Amino acid sequence: MLAVMVVTGLFYLGIVRQIPADAPALAQAGPLIPYVIGVIVLSIIVQVVLAIASPKEAEVPADERERPLLDKAGHWSGVVLGVAVIHGALQYMWTGQGSVMFHWIVGGLILAQIAEYGLQILFLRRGY
Repeated sequence: MLAVMVVTGLFYLGIVRQIPADAPALAQAGPLIPYVIGVIVLSIIVQVVLAIASPKEAEVPADERERPLLDKAGHWSGVVLGVAVIHGALQYMWTGQGSVMFHWIVGGLILAQIAEYGLQILFLRRGY
């Protein structure tokens, strides 16, 4: 899922970079449609492949050793999201462009999800 988020996040960034800053609000929100469709389709594909590869592990909940590590990764991804939202709000205050804030918030959501998956991998492998 980390790879799905990275690929779709880069796809979203590529689309957003082509939109002029003074484009109407509907045009600014337009990249969300192909991004969300891409995330849904790729997530379904990845989950089906993982379920086929390891059918016994598909329904196994996290055990008592994994839960604190998953919570810690979720905490730090929340920090990433908070930093992105505050940065977007500050940029809105400086530039007055709501589209900049909108894209910082959406980008922050994407970065927070990437951080959560990456930190889960790191924490579970290292046992922090």
